[in-house]
Amino acid sequence: MSISFEEYRKFDATGLAQLVRQGDTTAGELLDIAWNRIRDVNDIINAVCWQDKDLGHEALGGVNPSAPFAGVPFLLKDGGASARGLRLTFGSRSAKNYFPTRDGELTTRYRKAGLVIFGRTTSPEYGINVTCEGSIYSGPTRNPWNLEYSAGGSSSGAAAAVAAGIVPMAHGSDGGGSLRIPASCCGLFTLKVTRARLPHGPGYGESWSGMGASHVISRSVRDCALALDHTHGPDRGAPYSVANPAQTFLSSLAKVSSPLRIGYTLTCPNGIKVHPECAEAVMKTVSACEALGHIVSEADNIDIDFEKFGETMRSLVCANTANEMETMAQTLGVPIEPSQFELATWSAYEIGNALSASDYLKALNSMHKLGRSITEYVTKYDLILTPTLAELPPLLNRFLMNRDYVTHRKDTLDFSPFTPLANVSGQPAISVPAFWSKSGLPIGVQFIGHYGEESVLLSLAAQLETIIPWKDRLPAQI
Repeated sequence: MSISFEEYRKFDATGLAQLVRQGDTTAGELLDIAWNRIRDVNDIINAVCWQDKDLGHEALGGVNPSAPFAGVPFLLKDGGASARGLRLTFGSRSAKNYFPTRDGELTTRYRKAGLVIFGRTTSPEYGINVTCEGSIYSGPTRNPWNLEYSAGGSSSGAAAAVAAGIVPMAHGSDGGGSLRIPASCCGLFTLKVTRARLPHGPGYGESWSGMGASHVISRSVRDCALALDHTHGPDRGAPYSVANPAQTFLSSLAKVSSPLRIGYTLTCPNGIKVHPECAEAVMKTVSACEALGHIVSEADNIDIDFEKFGETMRSLVCANTANEMETMAQTLGVPIEPSQFELATWSAYEIGNALSASDYLKALNSMHKLGRSITEYVTKYDLILTPTLAELPPLLNRFLMNRDYVTHRKDTLDFSPFTPLANVSGQPAISVPAFWSKSGLPIGVQFIGHYGEESVLLSLAAQLETIIPWKDRLPAQI
Protein backbone atom coordinates (compact mmCIF):
# COMPACT_ATOMS: atom_id res chain seq x y z
CA MET A 1 0.00 0.00 0.00
CA SER A 2 1.02 3.65 -0.21
CA ILE A 3 -0.11 6.99 1.18
CA SER A 4 -0.47 10.45 -0.32
CA PHE A 5 1.05 13.64 1.06
CA GLU A 6 -2.40 14.70 2.31
CA GLU A 7 -2.58 11.46 4.32
CA TYR A 8 1.05 11.78 5.46
CA ARG A 9 0.38 15.25 6.82
CA LYS A 10 -2.54 14.08 8.96
CA PHE A 11 -0.34 11.78 11.04
CA ASP A 12 2.09 12.62 13.80
CA ALA A 13 5.43 10.76 14.00
CA THR A 14 3.98 8.06 16.25
CA GLY A 15 1.16 7.47 13.79
CA LEU A 16 3.47 7.29 10.75
CA ALA A 17 5.66 4.69 12.48
CA GLN A 18 2.54 2.63 13.18
CA LEU A 19 1.67 2.72 9.47
CA VAL A 20 5.16 1.42 8.67
CA ARG A 21 4.81 -1.43 11.17
CA GLN A 22 1.39 -2.33 9.77
CA GLY A 23 2.73 -2.42 6.22
CA ASP A 24 0.50 0.45 5.08
CA THR A 25 3.57 2.35 3.89
CA THR A 26 7.35 2.03 3.93
CA ALA A 27 10.17 4.08 5.37
CA GLY A 28 11.39 4.71 1.83
CA GLU A 29 8.02 6.07 0.75
CA LEU A 30 7.89 8.40 3.76
CA LEU A 31 11.34 9.73 2.89
CA ASP A 32 10.24 10.35 -0.69
CA ILE A 33 7.16 12.25 0.51
CA ALA A 34 9.28 14.43 2.80
CA TRP A 35 11.78 15.04 0.02
CA ASN A 36 9.07 16.00 -2.45
CA ARG A 37 7.53 18.35 0.10
CA ILE A 38 10.89 20.12 0.43
CA ARG A 39 10.93 20.50 -3.34
CA ASP A 40 7.43 21.98 -3.29
CA VAL A 41 7.70 24.48 -0.43
CA ASN A 42 11.30 25.08 0.61
CA ASP A 43 11.90 27.83 -1.94
CA ILE A 44 8.98 29.62 -0.28
CA ILE A 45 9.71 29.15 3.44
CA ASN A 46 13.47 28.43 3.42
CA ALA A 47 13.31 25.92 6.29
CA VAL A 48 15.69 23.13 5.20
CA CYS A 49 19.25 24.20 4.50
CA TRP A 50 21.42 21.09 4.06
CA GLN A 51 19.55 18.07 2.75
CA ASP A 52 21.26 14.87 1.64
CA LYS A 53 19.05 12.18 0.15
CA ASP A 54 21.96 9.73 -0.05
CA LEU A 55 22.47 9.96 3.71
CA GLY A 56 18.74 9.50 4.12
CA HIS A 57 18.74 6.34 2.03
CA GLU A 58 21.76 5.10 3.95
CA ALA A 59 19.85 5.67 7.19
CA LEU A 60 16.92 3.62 5.88
CA GLY A 61 19.08 0.51 6.00
CA GLY A 62 19.61 0.85 9.74
CA VAL A 63 15.98 1.25 10.76
CA ASN A 64 14.68 -1.30 13.26
CA PRO A 65 11.05 -1.98 12.25
CA SER A 66 10.04 -2.33 15.90
CA ALA A 67 11.54 1.03 16.92
CA PRO A 68 9.05 3.61 18.23
CA PHE A 69 9.59 6.00 15.30
CA ALA A 70 10.50 3.37 12.73
CA GLY A 71 11.02 4.98 9.32
CA VAL A 72 9.89 8.51 10.22
CA PRO A 73 11.81 11.26 8.33
CA PHE A 74 13.65 13.61 10.68
CA LEU A 75 15.66 16.81 10.45
CA LEU A 76 18.41 18.12 12.72
CA LYS A 77 18.93 21.79 13.51
CA ASP A 78 21.93 23.48 11.88
CA GLY A 79 23.17 24.28 15.34
CA GLY A 80 24.13 21.08 17.13
CA ALA A 81 23.50 17.32 17.17
CA SER A 82 26.48 16.16 15.11
CA ALA A 83 25.69 13.61 12.41
CA ARG A 84 28.36 11.84 10.40
CA GLY A 85 28.73 13.38 6.96
CA LEU A 86 25.92 15.92 7.37
CA ARG A 87 27.05 19.53 6.98
CA LEU A 88 26.89 21.56 10.21
CA THR A 89 27.50 25.32 9.96
CA PHE A 90 25.79 26.84 13.03
CA GLY A 91 24.24 29.27 10.54
CA SER A 92 27.63 30.81 9.76
CA ARG A 93 29.46 31.30 6.48
CA SER A 94 32.67 30.69 8.45
CA ALA A 95 31.75 27.02 8.95
CA LYS A 96 30.30 26.19 5.54
CA ASN A 97 32.91 23.46 4.99
CA TYR A 98 32.38 21.58 8.25
CA PHE A 99 31.16 17.99 7.95
CA PRO A 100 31.24 16.04 11.25
CA THR A 101 32.97 12.67 11.10
CA ARG A 102 30.85 11.00 13.77
CA ASP A 103 27.41 11.03 15.34
CA GLY A 104 26.86 12.77 18.65
CA GLU A 105 25.17 10.79 21.40
CA LEU A 106 21.80 12.46 20.86
CA THR A 107 21.91 11.63 17.15
CA THR A 108 22.77 8.03 18.00
CA ARG A 109 19.69 7.86 20.18
CA TYR A 110 17.50 9.38 17.47
CA ARG A 111 18.70 6.73 15.03
CA LYS A 112 18.09 3.95 17.56
CA ALA A 113 14.54 5.26 17.95
CA GLY A 114 14.05 4.64 14.21
CA LEU A 115 14.20 8.21 12.93
CA VAL A 116 15.59 8.67 9.40
CA ILE A 117 17.90 11.69 9.40
CA PHE A 118 18.31 13.31 5.98
CA GLY A 119 18.99 17.02 6.47
CA ARG A 120 19.28 20.11 8.63
CA THR A 121 17.03 23.06 9.33
CA THR A 122 17.95 26.74 9.33
CA SER A 123 19.13 28.56 12.42
CA PRO A 124 20.55 32.07 13.03
CA GLU A 125 24.31 32.35 13.39
CA TYR A 126 25.40 30.52 16.54
CA GLY A 127 21.81 30.54 17.76
CA ILE A 128 21.87 34.08 19.12
CA ASN A 129 18.75 35.47 17.45
CA VAL A 130 14.99 34.98 17.73
CA THR A 131 14.56 34.84 13.93
CA CYS A 132 16.62 33.38 11.08
CA GLU A 133 17.49 35.88 8.36
CA GLY A 134 21.24 35.30 7.94
CA SER A 135 23.19 35.55 4.73
CA ILE A 136 24.36 31.94 4.59
CA TYR A 137 20.87 30.73 3.66
CA SER A 138 20.20 33.41 1.03
CA GLY A 139 17.01 34.62 2.60
CA PRO A 140 14.85 34.50 5.72
CA THR A 141 12.97 31.53 7.14
CA ARG A 142 9.32 32.42 6.70
CA ASN A 143 6.33 31.54 8.82
CA PRO A 144 4.03 29.06 7.02
CA TRP A 145 1.02 30.79 8.60
CA ASN A 146 1.88 34.13 6.99
CA LEU A 147 4.88 34.48 4.72
CA GLU A 148 5.43 38.13 5.68
CA TYR A 149 6.32 36.99 9.19
CA SER A 150 9.23 35.09 10.70
CA ALA A 151 9.03 31.52 11.93
CA GLY A 152 10.82 32.63 15.10
CA GLY A 153 14.11 31.19 16.33
CA SER A 154 16.61 30.04 16.89
CA SER A 155 15.14 26.65 15.95
CA SER A 156 13.60 28.49 13.02
CA GLY A 157 13.64 25.95 10.22
CA ALA A 158 12.62 23.15 12.57
CA ALA A 159 9.34 24.88 13.38
CA ALA A 160 8.72 25.98 9.79
CA ALA A 161 9.40 22.46 8.48
CA VAL A 162 6.95 20.86 10.91
CA ALA A 163 4.27 23.50 10.34
CA ALA A 164 4.63 23.09 6.57
CA GLY A 165 4.30 19.30 6.75
CA ILE A 166 7.82 18.39 5.63
CA VAL A 167 8.31 16.28 8.75
CA PRO A 168 5.98 15.67 11.70
CA MET A 169 8.68 16.36 14.29
CA ALA A 170 12.14 17.97 14.18
CA HIS A 171 15.14 18.47 16.42
CA GLY A 172 15.89 21.87 17.94
CA SER A 173 17.64 23.42 20.90
CA ASP A 174 16.82 26.07 23.47
CA GLY A 175 19.24 28.35 25.33
CA GLY A 176 16.87 31.24 26.00
CA GLY A 177 13.64 30.18 24.31
CA SER A 178 14.91 28.82 21.00
CA LEU A 179 12.42 25.93 20.92
CA ARG A 180 9.50 27.71 22.57
CA ILE A 181 9.74 30.93 20.53
CA PRO A 182 9.42 29.27 17.08
CA ALA A 183 6.87 26.77 18.38
CA SER A 184 4.74 29.68 19.54
CA CYS A 185 5.19 31.49 16.22
CA CYS A 186 4.30 28.43 14.15
CA GLY A 187 1.42 26.91 16.15
CA LEU A 188 3.34 23.90 17.49
CA PHE A 189 4.08 22.16 20.77
CA THR A 190 7.46 21.87 22.45
CA LEU A 191 9.20 21.18 25.73
CA LYS A 192 12.38 22.76 27.06
CA VAL A 193 13.67 19.94 29.25
CA THR A 194 15.25 20.10 32.69
CA ARG A 195 18.95 20.94 32.75
CA ALA A 196 21.01 17.75 32.12
CA ARG A 197 17.97 15.73 30.99
CA LEU A 198 19.43 15.14 27.50
CA PRO A 199 23.06 14.39 26.52
CA HIS A 200 25.50 16.90 25.06
CA GLY A 201 28.42 14.55 24.44
CA PRO A 202 30.85 13.58 23.37
CA GLY A 203 31.84 17.07 22.17
CA TYR A 204 30.41 19.07 25.08
CA GLY A 205 29.55 18.59 28.74
CA GLU A 206 26.91 21.29 28.71
CA SER A 207 25.48 23.97 26.44
CA TRP A 208 25.69 27.70 27.17
CA SER A 209 26.88 27.14 30.74
CA GLY A 210 23.88 24.90 31.45
CA MET A 211 21.24 27.19 29.94
CA GLY A 212 20.94 25.22 26.67
CA ALA A 213 19.05 22.00 26.03
CA SER A 214 17.98 20.02 22.98
CA HIS A 215 14.65 18.37 22.25
CA VAL A 216 11.99 18.30 19.52
CA ILE A 217 9.27 20.52 18.11
CA SER A 218 6.15 18.52 17.27
CA ARG A 219 2.48 18.75 16.47
CA SER A 220 1.40 16.25 19.14
CA VAL A 221 2.19 15.95 22.83
CA ARG A 222 2.67 12.19 22.55
CA ASP A 223 5.47 12.61 19.98
CA CYS A 224 7.26 14.93 22.37
CA ALA A 225 6.88 12.51 25.29
CA LEU A 226 7.87 9.42 23.31
CA ALA A 227 10.93 11.16 21.87
CA LEU A 228 12.00 12.10 25.39
CA ASP A 229 11.57 8.51 26.57
CA HIS A 230 14.09 7.37 23.97
CA THR A 231 16.66 10.14 24.30
CA HIS A 232 16.87 11.13 27.98
CA GLY A 233 19.62 10.22 30.39
CA PRO A 234 23.30 11.17 30.72
CA ASP A 235 25.87 9.99 28.23
CA ARG A 236 29.16 8.49 29.32
CA GLY A 237 31.26 11.08 31.18
CA ALA A 238 28.48 13.65 31.59
CA PRO A 239 29.43 16.20 34.27
CA TYR A 240 26.04 16.01 35.99
CA SER A 241 22.64 14.36 35.58
CA VAL A 242 19.02 14.59 36.69
CA ALA A 243 17.04 11.76 38.29
CA ASN A 244 15.06 9.51 35.98
CA PRO A 245 11.27 9.75 36.18
CA ALA A 246 9.30 7.15 38.13
CA GLN A 247 7.39 6.21 34.96
CA THR A 248 7.80 6.74 31.25
CA PHE A 249 7.02 10.19 29.95
CA LEU A 250 4.52 8.68 27.53
CA SER A 251 2.61 6.94 30.32
CA SER A 252 2.35 10.24 32.18
CA LEU A 253 0.01 11.50 29.44
CA ALA A 254 -2.68 9.07 30.56
CA LYS A 255 -2.27 9.91 34.23
CA VAL A 256 -5.17 11.90 35.62
CA SER A 257 -3.54 14.54 37.78
CA SER A 258 -5.10 15.75 40.97
CA PRO A 259 -6.02 19.41 40.65
CA LEU A 260 -2.89 21.42 39.95
CA ARG A 261 -2.22 24.79 41.58
CA ILE A 262 -1.39 27.07 38.66
CA GLY A 263 -0.27 30.64 39.08
CA TYR A 264 -0.53 32.91 36.05
CA THR A 265 1.07 36.25 35.34
CA LEU A 266 0.78 38.81 32.57
CA THR A 267 3.49 41.04 34.00
CA CYS A 268 6.75 40.93 32.08
CA PRO A 269 9.79 40.72 34.37
CA ASN A 270 11.30 43.69 32.51
CA GLY A 271 8.17 45.79 32.88
CA ILE A 272 7.08 46.03 29.24
CA LYS A 273 3.44 45.56 28.28
CA VAL A 274 2.20 42.25 26.89
CA HIS A 275 0.36 42.44 23.55
CA PRO A 276 -3.41 42.28 24.25
CA GLU A 277 -3.94 39.16 22.15
CA CYS A 278 -1.08 37.36 23.94
CA ALA A 279 -2.69 38.31 27.25
CA GLU A 280 -6.05 37.09 25.96
CA ALA A 281 -4.48 33.73 25.07
CA VAL A 282 -3.29 33.36 28.66
CA MET A 283 -6.71 34.18 30.08
CA LYS A 284 -8.40 31.72 27.72
CA THR A 285 -5.90 29.11 28.86
CA VAL A 286 -6.78 29.95 32.47
CA SER A 287 -10.41 29.17 31.62
CA ALA A 288 -9.39 25.92 29.91
CA CYS A 289 -7.34 24.84 32.93
CA GLU A 290 -10.23 25.63 35.26
CA ALA A 291 -12.58 23.62 33.04
CA LEU A 292 -10.18 20.69 33.51
CA GLY A 293 -10.55 21.04 37.28
CA HIS A 294 -7.30 22.83 38.09
CA ILE A 295 -7.02 25.68 40.57
CA VAL A 296 -5.75 28.85 38.90
CA SER A 297 -4.96 32.17 40.51
CA GLU A 298 -2.98 35.27 39.64
CA ALA A 299 0.62 35.03 40.83
CA ASP A 300 2.66 37.81 42.37
CA ASN A 301 5.16 39.51 40.08
CA ILE A 302 8.51 37.77 39.99
CA ASP A 303 11.03 39.66 42.11
CA ILE A 304 14.30 39.63 40.19
CA ASP A 305 16.64 42.33 38.97
CA PHE A 306 15.96 41.97 35.24
CA GLU A 307 18.74 44.34 34.29
CA LYS A 308 21.17 42.06 36.14
CA PHE A 309 19.44 39.08 34.54
CA GLY A 310 20.10 40.49 31.06
CA GLU A 311 23.72 41.33 31.84
CA THR A 312 24.32 37.85 33.22
CA MET A 313 22.87 36.09 30.19
CA ARG A 314 24.75 38.40 27.85
CA SER A 315 28.09 37.60 29.47
CA LEU A 316 27.50 33.85 29.41
CA VAL A 317 26.13 33.79 25.85
CA CYS A 318 28.98 35.94 24.53
CA ALA A 319 31.65 33.89 26.32
CA ASN A 320 30.20 30.66 24.95
CA THR A 321 29.78 32.11 21.46
CA ALA A 322 33.40 33.28 21.37
CA ASN A 323 34.55 29.84 22.48
CA GLU A 324 32.40 28.08 19.85
CA MET A 325 33.69 30.36 17.10
CA GLU A 326 37.31 29.76 18.08
CA THR A 327 36.77 26.00 18.38
CA MET A 328 35.28 25.88 14.88
CA ALA A 329 38.13 27.97 13.44
CA GLN A 330 40.66 25.59 15.01
CA THR A 331 38.77 22.56 13.71
CA LEU A 332 38.77 23.93 10.16
CA GLY A 333 42.26 25.43 10.40
CA VAL A 334 41.11 28.88 9.32
CA PRO A 335 41.47 32.35 10.87
CA ILE A 336 38.53 34.15 12.46
CA GLU A 337 37.67 36.99 10.09
CA PRO A 338 35.00 39.64 10.87
CA SER A 339 33.83 39.54 7.25
CA GLN A 340 32.64 35.95 7.75
CA PHE A 341 30.12 36.82 10.47
CA GLU A 342 26.98 38.84 11.06
CA LEU A 343 27.65 42.13 12.86
CA ALA A 344 25.82 41.06 16.05
CA THR A 345 27.75 37.79 16.15
CA TRP A 346 31.10 39.53 15.77
CA SER A 347 30.06 41.97 18.47
CA ALA A 348 29.22 39.03 20.77
CA TYR A 349 32.62 37.52 19.99
CA GLU A 350 34.39 40.73 20.98
CA ILE A 351 32.40 40.99 24.21
CA GLY A 352 33.11 37.36 25.04
CA ASN A 353 36.82 37.69 24.35
CA ALA A 354 37.06 40.75 26.57
CA LEU A 355 35.74 38.87 29.62
CA SER A 356 38.29 37.56 32.10
CA ALA A 357 38.04 34.17 33.78
CA SER A 358 36.92 36.02 36.91
CA ASP A 359 34.22 37.87 34.92
CA TYR A 360 32.94 34.56 33.59
CA LEU A 361 32.73 32.98 37.05
CA LYS A 362 30.95 36.04 38.43
CA ALA A 363 28.38 35.71 35.65
CA LEU A 364 28.01 31.98 36.30
CA ASN A 365 27.46 32.56 40.01
CA SER A 366 24.99 35.32 39.20
CA MET A 367 23.08 32.92 36.95
CA HIS A 368 22.79 30.37 39.75
CA LYS A 369 21.68 33.04 42.23
CA LEU A 370 19.03 34.30 39.83
CA GLY A 371 18.04 30.71 39.11
CA ARG A 372 17.38 30.08 42.79
CA SER A 373 15.10 33.12 42.93
CA ILE A 374 13.16 31.89 39.89
CA THR A 375 12.90 28.40 41.39
CA GLU A 376 11.56 29.86 44.63
CA TYR A 377 8.98 31.83 42.67
CA VAL A 378 7.74 28.75 40.81
CA THR A 379 7.71 26.64 44.00
CA LYS A 380 4.71 28.61 45.32
CA TYR A 381 2.64 26.71 42.73
CA ASP A 382 2.71 23.42 40.83
CA LEU A 383 3.10 25.37 37.57
CA ILE A 384 3.47 28.97 36.45
CA LEU A 385 1.56 30.12 33.34
CA THR A 386 2.85 33.04 31.25
CA PRO A 387 2.64 34.22 27.66
CA THR A 388 5.34 32.49 25.65
CA LEU A 389 6.05 35.80 23.92
CA ALA A 390 5.21 39.37 24.82
CA GLU A 391 4.22 40.03 21.19
CA LEU A 392 2.72 38.30 18.18
CA PRO A 393 5.15 36.61 15.73
CA PRO A 394 7.54 39.23 14.31
CA LEU A 395 7.50 40.61 10.82
CA LEU A 396 10.53 39.81 8.68
CA ASN A 397 13.48 42.20 9.13
CA ARG A 398 12.44 43.03 12.71
CA PHE A 399 15.50 41.39 14.28
CA LEU A 400 18.23 41.62 11.66
CA MET A 401 21.71 41.04 13.09
CA ASN A 402 23.16 44.17 11.47
CA ARG A 403 23.85 45.97 14.76
CA ASP A 404 25.85 45.52 17.95
CA TYR A 405 24.92 42.58 20.16
CA VAL A 406 24.02 44.63 23.26
CA THR A 407 21.36 46.62 21.38
CA HIS A 408 20.16 43.55 19.53
CA ARG A 409 19.84 41.46 22.69
CA LYS A 410 17.83 44.12 24.53
CA ASP A 411 15.35 44.15 21.66
CA THR A 412 15.00 40.36 21.62
CA LEU A 413 14.56 40.26 25.40
CA ASP A 414 11.69 42.74 25.10
CA PHE A 415 10.13 40.39 22.55
CA SER A 416 10.66 37.27 24.68
CA PRO A 417 11.17 38.16 28.35
CA PHE A 418 9.47 35.08 29.81
CA THR A 419 11.23 32.17 28.09
CA PRO A 420 14.80 32.75 29.43
CA LEU A 421 13.61 32.34 33.03
CA ALA A 422 13.55 28.55 32.71
CA ASN A 423 16.95 28.48 31.00
CA VAL A 424 18.59 30.36 33.85
CA SER A 425 16.88 28.22 36.52
CA GLY A 426 17.26 24.96 34.59
CA GLN A 427 13.58 24.13 35.04
CA PRO A 428 11.41 22.49 32.37
CA ALA A 429 8.91 24.57 30.41
CA ILE A 430 6.45 23.97 27.59
CA SER A 431 4.90 26.18 24.94
CA VAL A 432 1.35 25.19 24.09
CA PRO A 433 -0.20 26.43 20.80
CA ALA A 434 -3.24 27.72 22.62
CA PHE A 435 -4.85 30.20 20.27
CA TRP A 436 -4.59 32.20 17.05
CA SER A 437 -4.76 35.97 16.63
CA LYS A 438 -7.56 37.73 14.81
CA SER A 439 -5.20 37.97 11.82
CA GLY A 440 -4.55 34.21 11.89
CA LEU A 441 -1.13 34.14 13.58
CA PRO A 442 -0.41 31.44 16.19
CA ILE A 443 -0.08 32.44 19.86
CA GLY A 444 1.59 30.16 22.38
CA VAL A 445 1.40 30.13 26.16
CA GLN A 446 4.14 28.90 28.45
CA PHE A 447 4.01 26.72 31.55
CA ILE A 448 7.10 26.48 33.78
CA GLY A 449 7.38 23.42 36.03
CA HIS A 450 9.52 22.20 38.88
CA TYR A 451 13.01 20.84 38.30
CA GLY A 452 12.85 17.28 36.95
CA GLU A 453 9.06 17.26 36.61
CA GLU A 454 8.51 17.22 32.86
CA SER A 455 5.81 14.59 33.44
CA VAL A 456 3.53 17.12 35.13
CA LEU A 457 3.88 19.53 32.20
CA LEU A 458 3.28 16.78 29.64
CA SER A 459 0.23 15.49 31.52
CA LEU A 460 -1.36 18.94 31.55
CA ALA A 461 -0.47 19.48 27.89
CA ALA A 462 -2.19 16.21 26.97
CA GLN A 463 -5.31 17.38 28.80
CA LEU A 464 -5.27 20.73 27.04
CA GLU A 465 -4.76 18.98 23.71
CA THR A 466 -8.15 17.31 24.13
CA ILE A 467 -10.03 20.60 24.45
CA ILE A 468 -7.79 22.78 22.26
CA PRO A 469 -7.22 20.44 19.26
CA TRP A 470 -4.32 22.31 17.68
CA LYS A 471 -2.65 19.45 15.87
CA ASP A 472 -5.35 19.28 13.21
CA ARG A 473 -5.09 22.99 12.44
CA LEU A 474 -2.85 23.60 9.43
CA PRO A 475 -1.61 26.76 7.67
CA ALA A 476 -3.53 27.52 4.50
CA GLN A 477 -0.85 29.55 2.69
CA ILE A 478 1.25 26.55 1.61
